[in-house]
Amino acid sequence: MRTQFRDRDEAGRLLAGKLTAYANRPDVLVLALPRGGVPVAAQVARELNAPLDVFVVRKLGFPGHPELAMGAIATGGIRVLNPEVIISLQVPDDVIEAVADDERNEIRRRERAYRNDLPSPEVREKTVILVDDGIATGSTMIAAVAALRQLEAGRIVVATPTVAATTLLQICEVADDVVTVIVPEEFYGVGQSYENFSQTTDDEVRELLDESNHRVTRVL
Repeated sequence: MRTQFRDRDEAGRLLAGKLTAYANRPDVLVLALPRGGVPVAAQVARELNAPLDVFVVRKLGFPGHPELAMGAIATGGIRVLNPEVIISLQVPDDVIEAVADDERNEIRRRERAYRNDLPSPEVREKTVILVDDGIATGSTMIAAVAALRQLEAGRIVVATPTVAATTLLQICEVADDVVTVIVPEEFYGVGQSYENFSQTTDDEVRELLDESNHRVTRVL
């Protein structure tokens, strides 16, 4: 029984092998959560003959406790709030707006870095395969799914090489389909499932997106 991947490329190829039902379909779009999700998603997009893009999601962390999510914002200006946290902590609207402005600026920076200000991907009525290199708590992925719902994606498939068992149950509640390769009995972090878990750089993200765009252009 497999317990580790060599690297994100191998993880992506193995993940793609579980997604063959989505191959060669004009309605399919592969979206990666950057940065670590991009090498995985690039392999998936290549194997499925599907276009690849990034979907940037930023958590709205409570000031002083950034690990506590008040919500999230995503590509396309979509904002998702966590009313339980906001109400329990009595967070004022101006605090939420200040944090959202900072994270909105970071999304713009990343989109400029990755996509050169190209328009956001059109997801309406598409089958979106949303890819990350692993899911621990699931907060970012759940926010991404919620954002895609607001953008009226037709079907949302969460695909990840590895995920915590308890988180898998949560993701299954919000996505239309969830595909994974390894669900460790004891989950200590995404990195435990990789021999090589080196950080993905902005340059690597740009290269993979450019390569995918050229491949899709050639096919068309």
